[in-house]
Amino acid sequence: MDRLSADRPGGAGGPLPEGGHALIIGAGIVGVATAIWLSRAGRRVTLIDRAGPGEGASGGNGGVLASASIVPVTVPGLLAKAPRMLLDPDQPLFLRWSYLPRLAPWLWRYLAEARADRTRATARALFPIIADSLAQHQALAAGTAAAARVRPCDYSFLYRDRAHFDGDAFGWSLRREAGFRWDELEGAALREADPAWGPQIGFAARLGGHGRIDDPGAYLRELFAHAEGLGVRLVRAEAQAAVIEAGRVSGLRIATPGGQGAEVIACDALVLCAGAWSGVLARQLGLRAPLEAERGYHLDLFGASILPKAAAMVAAGKFVATPMTDRLRLAGIVEFGGLTAGPSRPPFALLLKNIRAAMPGLTWDHAEEWMGHRPAPADSVPVIGALPGAAGAYAGFGHHHVGLTGGPKTGRILADLICGRAPNLDLAPYAPSRFH
Repeated sequence: MDRLSADRPGGAGGPLPEGGHALIIGAGIVGVATAIWLSRAGRRVTLIDRAGPGEGASGGNGGVLASASIVPVTVPGLLAKAPRMLLDPDQPLFLRWSYLPRLAPWLWRYLAEARADRTRATARALFPIIADSLAQHQALAAGTAAAARVRPCDYSFLYRDRAHFDGDAFGWSLRREAGFRWDELEGAALREADPAWGPQIGFAARLGGHGRIDDPGAYLRELFAHAEGLGVRLVRAEAQAAVIEAGRVSGLRIATPGGQGAEVIACDALVLCAGAWSGVLARQLGLRAPLEAERGYHLDLFGASILPKAAAMVAAGKFVATPMTDRLRLAGIVEFGGLTAGPSRPPFALLLKNIRAAMPGLTWDHAEEWMGHRPAPADSVPVIGALPGAAGAYAGFGHHHVGLTGGPKTGRILADLICGRAPNLDLAPYAPSRFH
């Protein structure tokens, strides 16, 4: 297959005609958004997911439409700091040491990205996918029950003091280069802006034009209900392998829970949006992407006695605090430990320790814990485009920390590509072919 043709609208096999059938693997935000935009364009769509909409990272995230989060974890200096962070239980970086041998090849490529030129390139690549997140969510949810859950708000990065903020100067310079502007609040101005935060928070960089989702899981389910109304079908099953005939995708072999063996669902296009589980099928479809599962954690504090006015990133603990419909959600932490191990206890304890320091006097009725998996390419840039191993196969995964933020735009881009429309965007930074 011609590599260039795989990145053109419609891929190498031409566009999916009106009435054509697309199978989408994964019912997270990328998969559901792709399904909606394809259905609105007159294509038939089936979603394949083991659990259902909103059950994975798309439901367990921090709920922030973080348009300014263009700065990856891999900033200059990470290589020197990471070992110290791993040995400090108060730092938001954890590793299951038994997993290190398996992690090492990916980790080496990941840490090699922690250079100024690569960080800048990543920021420039992320900007078009996430900068207009609020508008993209509003367009996706327009006319649906989910629309009421999209809440415009400010988004603040909270620091101990100005010196702490200045320590992130490189990242903020990248945001400024991208066109973001912010207010800087200290002392009485900070307390007046949001009295929820205690004296440990002495400086805030506040950005306008952001948003939050007041219940990400419910939002995904309501979006899917809209998709069902458009004719989208959900099959709860395990995706096993693509069926390829004469160089083109013709179906997907699945195994349903409690089913008798495997069955094949025919399709004209196949879209891989399975997040951290995308690697195996991607390899079958010609892509060996350096993809790792980064484990993230959240705590939902129901009946919280204090709620911030808007979503905020607490920089010292690298977690977000987001007011939701009936709770305060604390989400963050980076842990490497693979896809199969259960949750670790220290990340939950660290989230509690950090929020108690940031919000003295906070109480709650009860807490619910969650752990999920972020899909993390070594270069921190999502994979979006036609896959090289078969005509009619596409990918939309690897959004790392900005899946909810970038999901609607990614879904719209994929729908355009599949239908043969050229997106108004240079797709080279996201192309699967970049790994070849």
